[in-house]
Amino acid sequence: MADPHAHHDHGHEGHDHHDHAGHGHAGHAHHHAPVSFDRAFAIGISVNILFVAIEAFYGWKVNSLALLADAGHNLGDVAGLVMAWGGALAGKLRPDARYTYGWKRASILAAFFNAVLLLVAMGSLAWEAIGRLGAPEPMQGVTVMIVAAIGIVVNLGTALLFMRGAGKDGDINIRGAYLHMASDALVSAGVVVVGALALWTGWGWLDPVASLVIAAVIVIGTWGLFRQSLRLMFDGVPEHIDLIAVRKVLETLPGVARVHDLHVWATGTTDVALTAHLVMPAGHPDDPFFETATNQLRERFKIGHVTLQVVREPFMILCEGAPPASVAEPAGHHAHHH
Repeated sequence: MADPHAHHDHGHEGHDHHDHAGHGHAGHAHHHAPVSFDRAFAIGISVNILFVAIEAFYGWKVNSLALLADAGHNLGDVAGLVMAWGGALAGKLRPDARYTYGWKRASILAAFFNAVLLLVAMGSLAWEAIGRLGAPEPMQGVTVMIVAAIGIVVNLGTALLFMRGAGKDGDINIRGAYLHMASDALVSAGVVVVGALALWTGWGWLDPVASLVIAAVIVIGTWGLFRQSLRLMFDGVPEHIDLIAVRKVLETLPGVARVHDLHVWATGTTDVALTAHLVMPAGHPDDPFFETATNQLRERFKIGHVTLQVVREPFMILCEGAPPASVAEPAGHHAHHH
C-alpha cells in the first residue's frame, strides 16, 4: 500500500523538479499517463478549452440555455484543472530555508478550490433551472444531443487520464480532478437524455428538472472532497488515520509510560507528519527504538515524517489543558480540535 507516497517519492523527485517544462519529451512518452500527471493535465486542459469553444458557439447558434450553461460549467473545469496542475507542480518544489515543508500544501488548496468551484457551478446551474421551470422554452433537441454527446467523450477521456490517482488512497488533488471530469461526463449524458426526451415528448420542463437532478448528484459526490480538503487545510488528522490507534502504537513501545502532545497533520495531499512527547521514566532510548517506532508508523498509518521527543517527566502544557487520563479521551478530544 505504498501508492499514496508514489506521487512524491517514487523516483520522480530527482528529475521532475527540473523538467516540468519538458513533460512532452521522451521521459514521459509512455502510452499511459505518467505518475506526475503532467501530460494528463496538458491534454485535459487543451481538449476542454476546444470543447468549451464548440459548445458555446452552438449554444449561441441554436439559443440553447442548456448548452450555454454546460459550456460555462466546462469553462469552470478548465480553471479547476489549471489549479489542480498548479497545485501538483507546486508540491514538487524543493523545500528551502524559508519554506521548510516546500509547497506541498498547494495541492490541498487546489483540491479545496476545485471542490468549491464545482459546488458553486452546481448552485448556479440549479438557480438557472429553477428560473426556467416558470418559463419553459422549446429545445433544439438534435443539436443539443450531438454537442452534449461530444461532451461525454471529452469528459470521460479526460477523467480516464487521472484514473490511476483517483482511488480512495490516492492524492485528493488528483482525485478532485478525476471527480470533476467524471461528473461532467454525467452532466453531458443528462443533457443528451433531456434532448432526446424533448424531441420525443416536446415537454419544456424536462430540461430544468433534469438539471436539478444532475446538480444534486454532483453536489453529493463533491461534498466528501470539500470536507476532506477543508480538514487538511486546518491541520486536521487525515481521514485514513485513526488517532487512537496511533496513540496505542506509541504507548505500547518498550519503556513508554504515557504519550503527550500528540499531533498528526498533512503537509500535502499525500504527505503526513507526526510529533509527540514520549514520557519514559527510565531515560532516553537508543536509535533502534526510534527506528522501530518510525517504521511502525510508516507501515501502519503511512506517516512519513515522524518527530518524537523523549522526556523523563512531562513538562509541556498540553493542548487539552490537562494530562490525558486515558487513551480514548484525549484522542477523541484531539480529533475534535483537528
